[in-house]
Amino acid sequence: MTNRQDGLVAALDAEQRTVSWLYGRLDVARERAQATLREVYGRAGRGSRQAMVEREALASEQARRLAQLNAVERGLCFGRIDEGSGQSTYVGRIGLRDERHESVLIDWRAPAARPFYVATATDPGGLVRRRHLHLKDRTVVGIDDEVFDLEGMSDGDRHTLVGEAALLAALRRGRTGRMGDVVATIQSEQDRVIRASLQGALVVQGGPGTGKTVAALHRAAYLLYTHRNTLERRGVLVVGPNPMFLRYISQVLPALGETQVVMSTVGELFPGVRAVAADPPRTAVVKGDARMAHVVAGALESRQRVPDGDLEVELDGLRLRVPHQVCLALRDRARAVRLPHNMARKLYVTELLKELAKAEARALEESLHIEELAQDDDPELGEPLDLERDLDELDLALASSRLWGEEPVRRAVDELWPELTPQRLVGWLLASPETLWSVTPSGLDWRPLVRPEGAEWTVGDVPLLDEAAELLGEDDSAERVAARRRDADWAEQELFAREVLESTGVAEAGVFDRADVLAERHADDGAGLTTADRAAADRGWAYGHVIVDEAQELSAMAWRMVMRRVPARSLTVVGDLAQTGSAAGARSWGEVLDPYLEGRWREERLLVNYRTPVEIMRVAADVLRAFAPEQEPPESVREGGSPPRAVRLAVAGLPALVDEELAEIGEGRVGVVTPDARHAEVARLFPEGDLDAPVVVLTVGQAKGLEFDAVVVVDPAGIAGQSELGGQDLYVAVTRATRRLTVVHEGELPEVLSALA
Repeated sequence: MTNRQDGLVAALDAEQRTVSWLYGRLDVARERAQATLREVYGRAGRGSRQAMVEREALASEQARRLAQLNAVERGLCFGRIDEGSGQSTYVGRIGLRDERHESVLIDWRAPAARPFYVATATDPGGLVRRRHLHLKDRTVVGIDDEVFDLEGMSDGDRHTLVGEAALLAALRRGRTGRMGDVVATIQSEQDRVIRASLQGALVVQGGPGTGKTVAALHRAAYLLYTHRNTLERRGVLVVGPNPMFLRYISQVLPALGETQVVMSTVGELFPGVRAVAADPPRTAVVKGDARMAHVVAGALESRQRVPDGDLEVELDGLRLRVPHQVCLALRDRARAVRLPHNMARKLYVTELLKELAKAEARALEESLHIEELAQDDDPELGEPLDLERDLDELDLALASSRLWGEEPVRRAVDELWPELTPQRLVGWLLASPETLWSVTPSGLDWRPLVRPEGAEWTVGDVPLLDEAAELLGEDDSAERVAARRRDADWAEQELFAREVLESTGVAEAGVFDRADVLAERHADDGAGLTTADRAAADRGWAYGHVIVDEAQELSAMAWRMVMRRVPARSLTVVGDLAQTGSAAGARSWGEVLDPYLEGRWREERLLVNYRTPVEIMRVAADVLRAFAPEQEPPESVREGGSPPRAVRLAVAGLPALVDEELAEIGEGRVGVVTPDARHAEVARLFPEGDLDAPVVVLTVGQAKGLEFDAVVVVDPAGIAGQSELGGQDLYVAVTRATRRLTVVHEGELPEVLSALA
């Protein structure tokens, strides 16, 4: 063997012993958690209330701990840092301690692990070496060393220096169809994003391949680790651009030991609706305009009606009449209380029923008087009875209750102040040209909004539904009664929880240090549900932090919906203005954020493209200069791979070309990116294409945030011409590749891609 081979074998052997011992500590921790969980569940289900709360608290915590320990099995330890003092520290996905309770593995999110990510050749921070460990199952299969101070290392350590840069090694591996975590290869600029303060809004502006998405996901894991007490009750929401993107990133947070995060697209943020269809560009612009909030409000006001004349209801031969001015006063009084529509309806109905009860008394009195006149022609017959005056509050209440059971009365009330759902209001509005014309502010074209009643919900409809829900509310009187009962019981719940924390020692272990958190977790209405479960089902849930990826695509109305979910305004906004494809999307971050944050947001720029080779990025830079010259592309850090090419080819020839690409890349994935209008045509050629297949066919919108070993861009002219921002769509399409780019065209190649000719 050569000296280099000897050093590699010695280093692998030494690290394998350490890694095997660390896995042993993981197994011990896992066995303890399993044993505790079995013991807790083995206890009798009966007993005092405190005993039951104690049992549930321990079971919940041990189940969470066991899930975390199981999640970090793959790649438990991935790094080591050596200080000039001679001390070495191992960094991994989770923190572990030995039998003496001394730390033997540092959680990557802990402050002690930060030198692993931020040390550079110019500022090593006291480190002499950073070592990356590559594991397959529990076996060390590779080592990469970065030396900061060769003179500070011992002769033995110098002898075991091996490997190449860990980041470049990771980039050379084939894509798997799912985003992996980069916990072992976080770069310094990404680390700044991950560890930024929880408070306020952080904008992460980064071009293709800069790792902004994966940095944001690691930020979610870091925040949950660092601020668990704050986020335990409220949770974290991650908003992505489409369902395919969410599937792509779905494994990142579980691999980091975090599962209590809600992931959603804009089209799924309204419970009960899962919208995926997109509106045409003209429609999207109007629906996304902030003035649509006034349109929805105007539509609702138009459903709070007053009859043209007096209100008349025929009931059992009587004509009940409520004067027009009384109806108008009732409507204005219900509006003046400033309650949501469905909650104000209860007041309106109560008052209108009283007026109808009085009208019934008047009608009955008149009827009786006429009947008496018909039976007796005595000119000195007395005045009729005043039945209305004789009604007291109890009589009115009983009469109102009886009248509410009559179909003509209900029909009349619903005509004037109907109980509405968001779906009913928005569906009716978009199918009513007359209403749209009457409530749309001048300068906003209402005509692209018109569509048939019962049409499929689009992503652009969801913010309108959310706006309607905010204005409508629900009649929550029954819930408020239940809430008062819960409030009366809350002090007792919290007292029990506090006793549990003290009696079990859980508080001392740092699991929970607030009794109210434990009490809420085990309240009757939340038993068995995680924070993520409850949050995902509750439109009004207030999250502790929200991460919005591909944020440049959100419309002004979508931002209104997102901001309702984070009243503390703690956000991570991730995107690239150069990749804005939606006609309703952002032109600047200030434009979308200042209405809510008034300049109180900060920006981090990621400037280094780790994914896209220099050769491909030159082509992308030409596209960006042509269509968005004010934007700067990121700088690629690596060269290599085949030069990008253009091929004149009919769509029918794509399968053979894709087979060539698969043969060239070996293990890996090919993405075929098409214009929206040609997606179905191309997808028919690859019937089994999804994220886990070797080949997947995507529109540009579906491809946002994804990456592939090889990318075939079909009909670049069609992509560039499909909207006003089609040039930026083309920029997105040509920057999805990590190794190979092929542009397929049937007609002339667009001038902007002439370098490929």
